[in-house]
Amino acid sequence: MTGGHLHDHSHGSTGHRALWAVLALTVAFMVVEVAGGLLTGSLALIADAGHMLSDSLALGAALFASWLAGRPATPNRSFGFKRAEILAALANGLTLVVVSVWIFYEAFGRIDAPPEVLGGPMLAVAVLGLAVNAAGAFILSRSAGESLNVEGAYRHVLADALGSVGAIAAAIIILTTGWRYADPIISALIALLILASSWKLLRDSTNVLLEAAPPGFDARDLGRRMVSVPGVSEVHDLHVWTITSGFPALAAHVLVPPGEDCHAARRAIERMLLEDYGVRHTTLQVDHTGDHAPHGNEFLTLSPKTSASDKPGGRHDH
Repeated sequence: MTGGHLHDHSHGSTGHRALWAVLALTVAFMVVEVAGGLLTGSLALIADAGHMLSDSLALGAALFASWLAGRPATPNRSFGFKRAEILAALANGLTLVVVSVWIFYEAFGRIDAPPEVLGGPMLAVAVLGLAVNAAGAFILSRSAGESLNVEGAYRHVLADALGSVGAIAAAIIILTTGWRYADPIISALIALLILASSWKLLRDSTNVLLEAAPPGFDARDLGRRMVSVPGVSEVHDLHVWTITSGFPALAAHVLVPPGEDCHAARRAIERMLLEDYGVRHTTLQVDHTGDHAPHGNEFLTLSPKTSASDKPGGRHDH
């Protein structure tokens, strides 16, 4: 059994600084928006302020998770706390769902008797909120692709921007027509958009926790590429999963013909996985054909004469 590469995975300080900057912006404007919502009687502003509160908590959780993920590994925690970022991303997705449900509840409660709303001050606060959210989204957009943790915070800020756009629309309708139903109806539409934005975050973080293959990886295709390496006769027990964002890992049992150099085959597979798939952390058990005793766990068994679809359970998304 050989461990291919120990991968020192870190997202760098860019995302960390971006999270701090956006947290400061969010907390400062949340106070302004709460006061504006109470002053104008607007549910859209109060809903957006509530979402900004969840943003502040989400950004704080993301910062804590980022710090925790950077702590060194120990003998009992060989990957350290890198999954903390994924847990924070999942928590952020769930808070988006909770915020959506709360906005729905408040909006439908106001349909029967929409209160008087001060459209002018509401519009001023909403425009300022959009500017703050746009600035926060711009700051986070440069780091969102590096980490599900930062992406979770980024999606919260985007959802806030949607809330500000909705509040602006509601304020304009109230100012021009006096139609007070615009506030709860647009608030409900904002809730729908926030709910939709949580889907990708929940899906991706859950897939990491369930140790599914990383996005863009086809386990069968990867197995066929491994079998095509010269000197390899069979690959089975192939597992490919994600430790945390941008950190794929792979383990497999590889068979080579009698007399073939096991170490040369292993190095060739590791090189292919690194160059073509970006997989640095590999654990490959390499044996000679005939020395291997089946143990009843032959997921994704491949040889040069077979394909994944020819075997029972040919696809393995673990």
